[in-house]
Amino acid sequence: MGNTAVIVLDFETSGLSPRRGDRAIEIGAVLIEENRIVDRFQSLINPGMVVSPFIEQLTGISNAMLEDAPSGGEVMMRFLDFIGDYPLVAHNAPFDGRFLDAELARIGQTKNNELLCTLKTARRIYPHIASHKLETLVRYKKLPVSGVFHRALADAEMTGRLWLAMIEDMKRLFGLSQISLEFVQKLSRISRARAQALFA
Repeated sequence: MGNTAVIVLDFETSGLSPRRGDRAIEIGAVLIEENRIVDRFQSLINPGMVVSPFIEQLTGISNAMLEDAPSGGEVMMRFLDFIGDYPLVAHNAPFDGRFLDAELARIGQTKNNELLCTLKTARRIYPHIASHKLETLVRYKKLPVSGVFHRALADAEMTGRLWLAMIEDMKRLFGLSQISLEFVQKLSRISRARAQALFA
């Protein structure tokens, strides 16, 4: 599995749901090949709206920074070129997937890439940890901290390192020499109790 190339992505957004009118304000992604980051993508996104002081404080992304940022359509077209047909990985993938789909829909585009979730997988292989937030997992695994949490590229890089660490842990836990994407998907969909029984 370590040889399977994936793109790890992260969005920073104006809120929690595109259905409520929230927009992406930054996207970051890394391409992982042969167990290392080999390429990066990052861009602020002008959401066409004012973001709240809470979001400015959380992300460090100000409205002034977004004023001169490219539009969502421009960024998404470049991002589609970047991701190609690679499988996608994200921490809390349903969240990032919803925003990716919503931003693509605005320009009449869709994606067919497989989407995997490090949050769901972490809950199965690290059930003893009280919190499975990205920051908690990064510190639990003693991984290098890149930049600042809640900036898209930094979060994507740290999620990428977490992904690689989890692959190695799954090999050890399940006694496998390789971990397929299909295995990760299946593991993330079963109950915690059933997952624990697999490596008890």
